[in-house]
Amino acid sequence: MADRNELNALFEQQGHSNYTWIKADDIIVAQWVRFKCMFGCPHYALNATCPPHVPPVAECREFVRDYREAVIFHFAGTVDQPEDRTAWCREINLKLLEVERRVFLAGYYKAFIMFTDDCAWCRTCIGSREKCVNKAVARPSPEALAVDVFATVRTCGLSIGVLTDYTQAMDRYAILLIE
Repeated sequence: MADRNELNALFEQQGHSNYTWIKADDIIVAQWVRFKCMFGCPHYALNATCPPHVPPVAECREFVRDYREAVIFHFAGTVDQPEDRTAWCREINLKLLEVERRVFLAGYYKAFIMFTDDCAWCRTCIGSREKCVNKAVARPSPEALAVDVFATVRTCGLSIGVLTDYTQAMDRYAILLIE
């Protein structure tokens, strides 16, 4: 099994230099995040990796507690149009999936990545986990699993803020659970 230094080298080889190791216990899972999904997100019930197609909050909390460590990957960037965010995040998520695979092959069989945004592998999601055509690569975002990304990254000393328009740089985060 690879040690942390070898995993750091793996992350760097994959082009990821902006990341932070944390204890999985530092990941904050909260009920209010699910309510924000339900009442505020246009993807609610339309994406196979978003609520209500993911486990209840209590199960999400238990899932995170099955791990000892995690890596938070930070991505900052801007897009020209609001709809460009999906393509930007999709490209990042594709690379993160490869990181998850390599960490798995390094001996961490429980490696699991939470994407920077909703799945978006398909142009139009079928909206059902059971009917998903990309089950092997579909992953939820931290928010879909009720992770309070704002509180979690701030606890680790990372920056994040509410954006008021698309000209501002986004701070997007993905979380890799490792055991």
